[in-house]
Order: sequence, then structure tokens, then C-alpha cells
Amino acid sequence: MSDVVERTLTALPSLLSSDPSPGRPSSTSKLGTLIRGITELTSKHDEEKLIQRELVSIKEQVSSPNTTMRQMKELMVRAVYCEMLGYEASFSYIHAIKLAQQGTALDKRVGYLAVSLFLNESHELLLLLVNTVLKDLQSTNLIEVCMALTVVGQVFPKDMIPAILPMVEEKLNHPKEIIRRKAVLALYKFYLIAPNQVQHIHSKFRKALCDKDPGVMSASLHIYLEMVTEKPESYKDLVVSFVTILKQVVGGKLPIDFNYHSVPAPWLQIQLLRILSLLGKNDRSTSEMMYEVLDESLRRAEMNHNITYAILFECVKTIYTIHPKAELLEKAAKCIGNFVLSPKINLKYLGLKALTYVVQQDADLALQHQMTIIECLDHSDLIIKRETLELLFRITNGQNVKVIVEKLLEFLRHSKDDYVTIDLGGKVTELAEKYPSEMISSSLWCMNE
Repeated sequence: MSDVVERTLTALPSLLSSDPSPGRPSSTSKLGTLIRGITELTSKHDEEKLIQRELVSIKEQVSSPNTTMRQMKELMVRAVYCEMLGYEASFSYIHAIKLAQQGTALDKRVGYLAVSLFLNESHELLLLLVNTVLKDLQSTNLIEVCMALTVVGQVFPKDMIPAILPMVEEKLNHPKEIIRRKAVLALYKFYLIAPNQVQHIHSKFRKALCDKDPGVMSASLHIYLEMVTEKPESYKDLVVSFVTILKQVVGGKLPIDFNYHSVPAPWLQIQLLRILSLLGKNDRSTSEMMYEVLDESLRRAEMNHNITYAILFECVKTIYTIHPKAELLEKAAKCIGNFVLSPKINLKYLGLKALTYVVQQDADLALQHQMTIIECLDHSDLIIKRETLELLFRITNGQNVKVIVEKLLEFLRHSKDDYVTIDLGGKVTELAEKYPSEMISSSLWCMNE
């Protein structure tokens, strides 16, 4: 048995921790037996037969009036496992809702988990869950409040938002940070599916941005990234706040729990950089507030780890998006050059991707690496080749069009991918129209032959 399965079976008792009744198999042994049975099968047909027998057994037990709450809990877990393998267990959906409506906190936890996995936003059974969620949102039990907020942020449709929005909004002032954080995430979901219904609480989003708990603050950035993307001019006054937060993150001021491989809150850094790039675009005065922290981000991210490469990539994009500063552009160009020249496939791809983005702002930067880019067409990795083709198309000008078109045609002759053939053929045709020289025409004639 694989290590993953072994670890899964080891972790199951924490979810199904109740002691079994005398003479009755434990919950974990039943699910464990099912998992072991599936892993030992050698064909898909045998798996289907085993799962169908399991589903018949589960259906009989959930319909029995003698089934206890503890048994119902483990039946839901088994039904979830069957659905995760791709087999429908729709008969158990209503029982998952009933489990979420009653029983102990652990029973409700399994019920809510099953509901969030079983149902989508358009499922009609969600109507039966509204009253349960409203009741749990008013509970004094933190676990119940957390579960309700979690399911609200996952599966509730927009037509049910008005019924629960006031209570979710109220949780933004809860004394426990985990409740505030989950409330912000629920409101983020509301903003994505029905932005007009949460317009009136923008001031509370700003309060969440300045929350003393870093988790609440980071959760609010999801909402701000969406709002700034849609209307950046409305949030220029928050630039100082975003810059200050990024300085604290880069300087390692957040709790160590936010670190990943010793890198301070990398996903938080990436989000902040994206927000700053939107706010600083075509705005000199706003961009000037960011120069210092962007320089610091570039300097501190020079570590040999994948997550720091992601930060550097985002930092480079931001530097080339906001109002330019020569010193920063030079450092960003050096960073891109290191990526392109790297023997590692991931870094080379990042370099090509970065060049494809920045060539719109600085075509000369890509031209500096023109021969290295052309050499990437001979790389063994197909993704590298495709990104190289896109970049070569973008950097083509009157001086290099002959070399680049010949390379594109050579690649096109050996391509067996229909999508690449159609896409590349269109690019070559576009270049022929843009640079109508005799040489390109003859090359196209050869291609047609």
C-alpha cells in the first residue's frame, strides 16, 4: 500500500473518533477496508462493482430508522469517498443536510463537510440549509459559527445572500480573529457572485485591511484585488496602506506561521504586488511611493527557491507596469536575464514569460536576448518552445524579421500539433502582411509548397 493511503488511514481516527459499540466494527475499519479493497484491485471494472455494492449498502443503512447518528456520520464519510472517486451518491445528499442540522459538533462538522462537497450553488436542496446556517451563525459555539461561515463561503447562491448577509456582516466585529477572517472570506465570495449586494460595506473592508490580526488583513486582500482590478482610481488613497503592509511583510514582521521555506508570507507578497501594479499604472506620483519597497522586494527575494522566483516574477511585472524608474528597470532586466539564461526549465520558462509581458513596455530588453531566445526553439521541452514562438512573434521588427520568420517556418514544417500549426501559420501570415518584403513572400511560397 502506498504511503499516501497509509497516512490517510492513520488520519481517519481524528475525524471518526467515537468508540465503536461492543461487537460492532469501527467506522475507520469499514472505510479502511473499502480503501484497501480498492487499492488492491487491478481493473476499473472490478472497482465499479465494488463501489456499486458499497453504495447499495450505504443506501440501505441511511434509510434505516435504526441507524444511529454515529453510524450516519461514518456513512457520510464513505459516501463522500465514493463521490470523490466519481460515483454518484445523490441519495445521501438529503441525509448530509439532516446531519448538519442536528447532533453533536462533530456530527454537524461531517454533515457540513459532506454538503460542501456534494452540492453546488444551483442545487435545490440548499434551500433546506438556510435556517440551519442562520441558527449556527447566532450560536455561542465558535465551532458551529466557523462551520456555518465556511459553508456560506463555498456553496451559497446569490439569491440567498440577502437572508444571511446581515449576520455575516456582524461577524466582522467578532472578538475572535478566526470568525472575522471567515466572515471576510464569505463576503469575498459574495462580492464575486453578487458585487452589488455588498457595495454598502466597503468601509468595513477597509477596517479589515487594518485588522490587528494578519490573517484577517490577508483575507481582505482577496476582495481588494478584485475591486482594484475593476476600478483602481477609487483606491488610490490606500496606496500608503498597501505599501506599509508590504514593507512589514518583506521585513519579516509577520508571525513565523506565515513563512514558507523561510520566505515571509510569499502569497501575501504576490497579492500586494499585483494590487500595487494596478494602482501605479500610468500614475507617476503613486508609483513613486512604491519604488523603495519594490527595490527591497527584489533584493530580499534573491534566494534559490521556487517560491522566491514567483515573487521575483511578480515584482518584475509590477516594475514594468507602473511609471518607470531607470534604476529599478535595470535591476528587473538583470533578473529576467538570469531567468532566461538559467539551465533550469522552470526558470527559463519564467524568463520567457516575463519577456513576453515586458516586451510591450520595453522591446529592447527582449532584443538583448534575441539569440538566446531563438536557441530555445531547439529546447526539448514543448512548453518552452511554445512560449519562445510567442515571444519571437512579439519582438519581430524590420531588422530581424527574416531570421525569425525562417525559424518559425522551420518549426512549422516539423510540427505535428494542429493547434500549433494553425496558430503559428496565422502569426507568419500576419508578419508577412506587416513586413511585405520579397524574402517573406518567397518563404511563404516555400511553406505553401
